[in-house]
Amino acid sequence: MLVKYKNDYEKIAMGLLSYVPDLKPLNHLQTEMALYQNDPEYLLYLWRPEGDRDFSGVVGIQLSSDIVLVRHVSLMPSERGSHQTYLIFTELAKLYPHQKLMGTFETTPLLVKWEQSQNQEAEDNQ
Repeated sequence: MLVKYKNDYEKIAMGLLSYVPDLKPLNHLQTEMALYQNDPEYLLYLWRPEGDRDFSGVVGIQLSSDIVLVRHVSLMPSERGSHQTYLIFTELAKLYPHQKLMGTFETTPLLVKWEQSQNQEAEDNQ
C-alpha cells in the first residue's frame, strides 16, 4: 500500500532514500527531501506491503499533466526484488490512471520489465 509522505515520516523516508547511491551523501539526501517537501510537483510515497505494519520502501515521483516520472524507488534490502517494485508501480498506475509512468536513467529498466510483465499478464488473461 502506498502512503503519501507526511513530515512525521521524515526519518523513515530519509533512511529508505539513503539506499539510493546518488543520495548517499547527506547533503544530496537533504536537498532531495527539501524538494519533496516544498515543491507540489514532486511527491514521495512510502510503501507498506499488504498486512504489514512497517514501511519497507519509498518511491519519489514528479507529476505533470500526462506523465508520472518515477525518480527514485528504494526498498529495504530484505524486501528487494522485482515483485515488491512491481506492486509499487501497479499502485502508482492505479493512483494516476490518466498519466503514463516514465522513468529516469536509473528507473527505466525496472519500469520496462514491469510493463512487459503487465503485457504478459494481459495476454495470459485473454
